Amino acid sequence: MSKRAMQETTFLILTALAQGPQHGYGIIQDVGRISGERVVMRAGTLYGALDRLDADGLIAVDREEIVDGRLRRYYRLTEEGSARLAEEAMRLQSAAATALRRLGAVRPGLAGGAA
Repeated sequence: MSKRAMQETTFLILTALAQGPQHGYGIIQDVGRISGERVVMRAGTLYGALDRLDADGLIAVDREEIVDGRLRRYYRLTEEGSARLAEEAMRLQSAAATALRRLGAVRPGLAGGAA
C-alpha cells in the first residue's frame, strides 16, 4: 500500500530528529541548516507539527527539563518515524534520479547519461 508523499516540513523535522533527540529551538535551527536556510520555521508552526507527529506515532517526547525556569521538552523519532523517514527519503531519491536521467537525455552531460 502506497502512502501519501510527506510534506516538506515534516520531512525536515524528522530529518532533524534522525540525529538524536532535540528540543524545539534546536529543531528550528537544524531545519534551517538542512534546508540551506531556505526554510525558516516559526515556533507556532513547529509545535503544531510536533503535536501532529506525536499523535501519528512518528515522534515521542524523549525527556523534559527546566532551563531558566522554563520547561524544555526534547523529542525523538520513534521506530515508525524512522521507517517513514527512510521510506520518504528513498522515494525522493528515486524520483530525483528519474528526473536527472530524463534531463540527461535532453541535456547531454547534465546527468551523465540517457533516460
